[in-house]
Amino acid sequence: MQPVVLVTGASSGIGSALCKRLLREDAGVRLCLACRNMQKATATKAVLLAAHPAAQVTLVRLDVSSLESVLRAASEIQRRFQRLDYLFLNAGIMPNTHVSFKALISGLFSGRAVHMLSTAEGLLTQEDCITADGLQAVFETNLFGHFILIRQLEPLLCCLEKPSLLIWTSSSNARKSAFSLTDYQHSKGKESYSSSKYATDLASVALNKHFNKQGLYSSVVCPGLVMTNLTYGILPSFFWKLLMPIMWIIRFFTKTYTLTPYNGAEAQVWLFKQKPESLDALMKYHSCTSPMGKNCVESQKMDVEEETAEIFYQKLLELEKHVLAKLNAPLSPK
Repeated sequence: MQPVVLVTGASSGIGSALCKRLLREDAGVRLCLACRNMQKATATKAVLLAAHPAAQVTLVRLDVSSLESVLRAASEIQRRFQRLDYLFLNAGIMPNTHVSFKALISGLFSGRAVHMLSTAEGLLTQEDCITADGLQAVFETNLFGHFILIRQLEPLLCCLEKPSLLIWTSSSNARKSAFSLTDYQHSKGKESYSSSKYATDLASVALNKHFNKQGLYSSVVCPGLVMTNLTYGILPSFFWKLLMPIMWIIRFFTKTYTLTPYNGAEAQVWLFKQKPESLDALMKYHSCTSPMGKNCVESQKMDVEEETAEIFYQKLLELEKHVLAKLNAPLSPK
């Protein structure tokens, strides 16, 4: 049977590169691009069909920062498909990012330069905002909108005869120190992106606990440091021109500088070729690139506690009940 794959945030960056690579792996895949900007999505679809004229590529409008959009998209997806084999939860934002140049300069001349530039620890802060749903924008876009999408699509995802796989795009910037169960939307902090990505790791662990027996599995990937619209928006263009030679040099000391969206999608493509039930729920799968440009995937145990993951999952269920009640929407599709 042809695998059915849905990719959020598929119109650019890692999402677009992933779609191209999936069709190269299996030209028969039924690929659905779930995007907020339909003009960009249509352009991406045209590029895919130019390379693979017989490919089955469809579009659905999805803005994961809007629960109404998520519900409409989920309803449309259920009308089109009888099942989903892979759901790549890739859409995300990192808005209003500020860089601590003091920390950057001092870090470049310290023994932790590679670690700092690989994880952005201590470098980045964000100014978050509130969405129309009354939620923190980074939390809703990077995590909660996807969580609601999963919950709405459970009938298509849960199948014991043919297990399905959720694949979350996390980050090396996902840090426990940025996350708090008492402020899981990160409304009081300045590291909303890091918090949301750590929350992604927690959610994936909890989803495995609750859904593996129903044939649904969840994994987390880290694309490494990739130059996309997200990263280019952090600094002025001239600064990137100054940094790029340094970044290529650092690539000789760390495999996590994948740099291109094609390389960054390596772990996602690798997971596409694995049996979901064979994967370790506590591992994060990292895209890596050698100094000579060879790609590989390395696994690393996540810094998460299963008890914390379960508490967070219950909080997500409580929030789901609250926000869907406000929208007069059912908790799960009928």
